[in-house]
Amino acid sequence: MQHEPAQERRGILVPQEDELEQPPYLYPDYVGTRLRAPKEPLIILPKTLSDITGPIYGHHRPGELDNDLTRQHEGEPQGQKIIVHGRVLDGDGRPVRNTLVEIWQANAAGRYRHKVDQHPAPIDPNFSGAGRTLTDDDGYYRFVTIKPGAYPWQNHYNAWRPAHIHFSLFGRAFRSRLVTQMYFPGDPLFFQDPIFQSVRDEKARRRMISSFDLEATIPEEALGFRFDIVLEGRDATPSERPHA
Repeated sequence: MQHEPAQERRGILVPQEDELEQPPYLYPDYVGTRLRAPKEPLIILPKTLSDITGPIYGHHRPGELDNDLTRQHEGEPQGQKIIVHGRVLDGDGRPVRNTLVEIWQANAAGRYRHKVDQHPAPIDPNFSGAGRTLTDDDGYYRFVTIKPGAYPWQNHYNAWRPAHIHFSLFGRAFRSRLVTQMYFPGDPLFFQDPIFQSVRDEKARRRMISSFDLEATIPEEALGFRFDIVLEGRDATPSERPHA
């Protein structure tokens, strides 16, 4: 994401951003940031014509089943089927068209399908946990997936991550990328999760929580959740730092 205006600090261009609305690079309660956070001020490169006009990702169209994570294998995955949908907007509230939206997540038991994840929960052979789609002319996107489970992660005693879905997307230019996490309303694990709590502004944290959507719910099949994403500006969706 891009932050303006900027100020000079020790000869380095440093962006001015709301320290409460975006997670800091170093948040001691999130143990991983103690080792991976940068030790020196970041160098912010000025925008160039190519930054503003391209290149961007997502010009090739995703496959037919890329946005339906429940139909990518021969059998049906385990868990509660859900619809996740919303709009991608710029800082002025305009729809961001034809942008690539990617998601990845744990399965219903709280396990990712990769060998690094050693959580002793079952792997679902019918669920890979990754999908992508392109927004339409109104900035609208839609996924069919399974509600992910919470999982332990050893950050602190009895630490569990709330159920969440990772999002990655690009705006109209290369440098307007946003990586964030979508949470579910009413999760009892919010209070003890340092990744969620690292966004210290309460209103900004709420922008990371989806809302239950009865109109998007498919009777007797899938619950609906709406998650609108704002790429920049005052109402921007909080971004995930590179170490998160």
